[in-house]
Amino acid sequence: MEERQAVTAAGAALVVRCRPLTPAGAAVLVLHGGREHGRQRSRPWHPAPLRMRPVLRAALAATDRGDVLLGEVRYRYRGWNATADPVADTARALDELRALAGELPVILVGHSMGGRAALRAAADPMVRAVLALAPWCPPGEPVDRLGGTSVVVLHGDRDRVTDPGESARYVRRAREAGARAGLVLVEGGDHAMLRRGGDWHRAVASVVTQLLSVETGLTGLAGEACGAQGPLRW
Repeated sequence: MEERQAVTAAGAALVVRCRPLTPAGAAVLVLHGGREHGRQRSRPWHPAPLRMRPVLRAALAATDRGDVLLGEVRYRYRGWNATADPVADTARALDELRALAGELPVILVGHSMGGRAALRAAADPMVRAVLALAPWCPPGEPVDRLGGTSVVVLHGDRDRVTDPGESARYVRRAREAGARAGLVLVEGGDHAMLRRGGDWHRAVASVVTQLLSVETGLTGLAGEACGAQGPLRW
């Protein structure tokens, strides 16, 4: 597959970056980070969405399947806010995807605030798996709708913005709720995924490939993480 020009309706939450020539059999949606609070309009040239472009390319290169639709979730606001705005935007994007391509398995790849939104949005029946990158997982974040979902978390052990310890606790609770969940601690990794940046991108490509084949069983890094007793160090 090759990345093509974005196809987006005015006001839409779904930005389609690559649509297969044949009917889509699966989709990968990328969710960028943001702020705890902020009603400023989210723009595609802000640093958080721009940081996800190489992640998007890694996801694009992750599979030799020709039936995967690749897209981004476009937020209305830069912040999470009291109303969990990115979750509502992701729900709209999933509805738009459903109208565009029908019911199909979806993998959500989210960074920071986008990781939190992706994990919340996993309640949608189309979402089969979540790859959360340095996610914001505050104490008490709900896990009750994750049963049957595959969740892989990659978190840098030098992250000073979001807490890898909270990610570990979240994964533990997600397992108790019935999810296949695992945590990979990226040694020396920071929140922006710039230290060992190439390794982050290779890990994204590898895990996305494995999650696209989740129905036949998790393998590779994703399988190792979900099968380990505690966090993997990588």
